Amino acid sequence: MPVNFTAIDFETANSSSASACSVGLVKVRDGIVVDKASWFIKPPVGHDAFLEWNTRIHGIVEEDVADALGWAQQLPDLIAFADGDHLVAHNARFDMGVISGACAATLQETPSFDYLCSLQVARKTYNLDSYRLPVAAMAAGFEDFRHHDALADAEACAAIIVHAAKRHEATDIPHLATIAGANIKSIGAAAADNAPMVLS
Repeated sequence: MPVNFTAIDFETANSSSASACSVGLVKVRDGIVVDKASWFIKPPVGHDAFLEWNTRIHGIVEEDVADALGWAQQLPDLIAFADGDHLVAHNARFDMGVISGACAATLQETPSFDYLCSLQVARKTYNLDSYRLPVAAMAAGFEDFRHHDALADAEACAAIIVHAAKRHEATDIPHLATIAGANIKSIGAAAADNAPMVLS
């Protein structure tokens, strides 16, 4: 099954999209996980307050990121890991918003990526009472993971896409998106390239 993509998940320090404090990345080749990476991120000044609500969700506190590199320093590693793949995330609007927001806050150019939302795919693949990541992942056979750990969530997201691709007999990510009635969207320069033309 030639399904290739990189699953991604962020945790944030607060409600600011620029406040990424952790990222998890999972690379899939031919429907098989071949690489994983995760690291802490020091949010930029002005976006670096750790709210109790967020910490209660993911368990990350300010001390955990004290020695971590910032977004600008780690963005090249994220881009290199994804290596031009389609990105996949559960509720992808949030995670793509983090990339865009963190880039804006640190004066970095937003990298160009096409992405697919595993939440949209799950809604068209399973008949569930809830499509939250743990429930959808369980439907895909991926259970008992530490929800809101960025790497574990990225692994769960990857499992949903791989399982859905098999179920729909999809040949690649664009094919899966078409079958599942989900949209492949873009950020960065790719978003501008894919924007509809406006006649003046």
